Amino acid sequence: MTTIRQRKGGKVPEADEDQPSEEKNVKSKGKILSDHTGGKLWNILSLTVGGIVAIFLGLLTSVYVATLHENDLWFSNIKEVEREISFRTECGLYYSYYKQMIQAASIQQGLHGLVYDNKTESVRTINILERMNVYQEVFLSILYRILPIQQYLEPVYFYIYTLFGLQAVYVIALYVTSWLLSGTWLSGLLAACWYITNRIDTTRVEFTIPLRENWALPFFAVQIAAITYLFRSHLQPAQERWTLLAVFVATFLFSLTWQFNQFMMLIQALALFILDCFDILPTAKVTRLYIIQISGLLLVCALQFFNSMILGSLLISFNASILIARTIQKNLKKGSLLSRLGKLILHALLVSSLTLLVNKFIKKILNLESDEHIFKFLKAKFGFGATRDFDASLYLCEEAFGLLPLNTFSRLSDTLLFYVYVFVLFPMTVTAVIVALRNLSCSNQALEKMEECTISLKPDAAYNLIHTVLFGCLALSTMRMKYLWTSHMCVFASFGLCSTEVWRLILKCVHLYTSQRTQVIKYLIPIITLLYILYKFWPGIMDELLELREFYDPDTVELMNWIKSNTPNTAVFAGSMQLLAGVKLCTGRTLTNHPHYEDKHLRERTKQIYQIYAKRSPEDVYRILRSFSTDYVILEDSICYERRHSRGCRLRDLLDIANGHIMDGLGENEPDLKPSLYPRFCEEIKKNLPSYTIHFTRVFQNKTFHVYKLAKHK
Repeated sequence: MTTIRQRKGGKVPEADEDQPSEEKNVKSKGKILSDHTGGKLWNILSLTVGGIVAIFLGLLTSVYVATLHENDLWFSNIKEVEREISFRTECGLYYSYYKQMIQAASIQQGLHGLVYDNKTESVRTINILERMNVYQEVFLSILYRILPIQQYLEPVYFYIYTLFGLQAVYVIALYVTSWLLSGTWLSGLLAACWYITNRIDTTRVEFTIPLRENWALPFFAVQIAAITYLFRSHLQPAQERWTLLAVFVATFLFSLTWQFNQFMMLIQALALFILDCFDILPTAKVTRLYIIQISGLLLVCALQFFNSMILGSLLISFNASILIARTIQKNLKKGSLLSRLGKLILHALLVSSLTLLVNKFIKKILNLESDEHIFKFLKAKFGFGATRDFDASLYLCEEAFGLLPLNTFSRLSDTLLFYVYVFVLFPMTVTAVIVALRNLSCSNQALEKMEECTISLKPDAAYNLIHTVLFGCLALSTMRMKYLWTSHMCVFASFGLCSTEVWRLILKCVHLYTSQRTQVIKYLIPIITLLYILYKFWPGIMDELLELREFYDPDTVELMNWIKSNTPNTAVFAGSMQLLAGVKLCTGRTLTNHPHYEDKHLRERTKQIYQIYAKRSPEDVYRILRSFSTDYVILEDSICYERRHSRGCRLRDLLDIANGHIMDGLGENEPDLKPSLYPRFCEEIKKNLPSYTIHFTRVFQNKTFHVYKLAKHK
């Protein structure tokens, strides 16, 4: 075969012939060097400006939500008990452990009180660090004790400012993710602006501060940013190692701060699995991410004293099953299109079967039933049979666990976010399908050919595409989970609007593509969108910041003050989960039940305590309450005469159905339900009949609450 190579020697040219060529080469090299230096300086300048804008927007968001919180409650002016009451439901329970650690005589004594806690559940000693994700409260309390800030900053402000500060981390992570995907920080600016202007649908931190998701989601956003960077091509080994470390740390912190971490990461693992099956992501990196997820979760499991719910999580079973299935099924990525599709179907079935088998095996060994209420809820929610299970019905009847309301989309459309999101999502999804099929078809080609097949959809963009689709499905099915989707929606929409690849694809489809036109559009459209958002929403934000309200809940304040002044410190209180969390925080009294529902024993106990709102005899209710050493029971008119939910979803209805009794009011009942022999306890006790007063004595009453002291019969 004849080849052409450069000559090693030859006739030396004349000086006058060579001189112009040398001058030309010198000029060319100088121009290249100048262009390279100019490009490098421009990159440094862009990186600096983009970084400053990211930090500014993050801090701006923190100040914004902190100001809204102050304006809504007048937090700086209200009493301590009112501040604590403002931490509603489970938020108050979590904050109570921070308060407990702050007030402990020493850090060691505070930790001992959490590990051997006998005030959260009466007649039972539990390990709070095992049962609940409260390491963040422990860390903050220790930090507050060792830093010289006690004279300048109250504990409650140190706590809430930390949460508001995490919002800065959250926004910066969203900004960086969008910037990495699009290549321009203008995309990050647009993502942050959308996050702020869609605040109602992207966060609820200003009124549910201690909620676990407000701790966890900033770390989840950091993890997504790190994964996006990891899937960039041509990373140096050192860069990849540092990125994997960042992914691990973010995954660990996310898992440590939220009990539902395993379900979110299961969806993430499913996204990785789908993309890996279609050769869109590099298998080696995906495998490392599986291992990081398992490692992070197991480390959290160890810190939570080997919490069995973590060991029995579907995530660990799923990831382990994928790794096992790979060793069983080899040559998955070889063969014709039909052959590969068949292999993938078998692979998916194998992984699913192994996941269920491994998970059932682990739960059988550990006798694990902590999360069974979640699967009962899912079964009923998606129509796999009606359920009368009390715990599942509690979730089904709550609006937060219902379908995403349609008015959410109208709010997101007002800022153009939803329109842009759909505009970007459609062509990206079509591209992903085409690329996946093309990858399967060219699987027998050389590696270079495969890379050519996947070049039209970058791995980082592909990951974020499947991420937003899967979490979008989760949000549509369960409203409470919308915050995982809407924040990423800001990232995905802004990336698409500033992406050269997306605009190139769209312009080519309409036969209008030129390189210059693409560059103009990718900057012009986002700038116009930003100007529109600024013009339409800036006045409203300013008005919102000027709107002043004040916390006002005199009945609850009166109740908490009465409990502190008129009951012994060792008194045990029964009532609704939501109210008792506040009782523990404000008064430090012992509880019979509480809102942290991830324990079968507690769920059974709560159902028993809630018989105070059912049709039961006073003797039955008294016996149940005294079995938990109850001294006082608090009845709430808002529950006894509830109108917030429709018939069949009121708490008293759920109890009637679970007890086999006919519900109150007009409407149909299941044929096997029977009339109760007794009237409703919470109504009848107020008549002061002898059969009730022998067991219960009313000791406090206002417009909302009725407190009864239980007699102590021998």
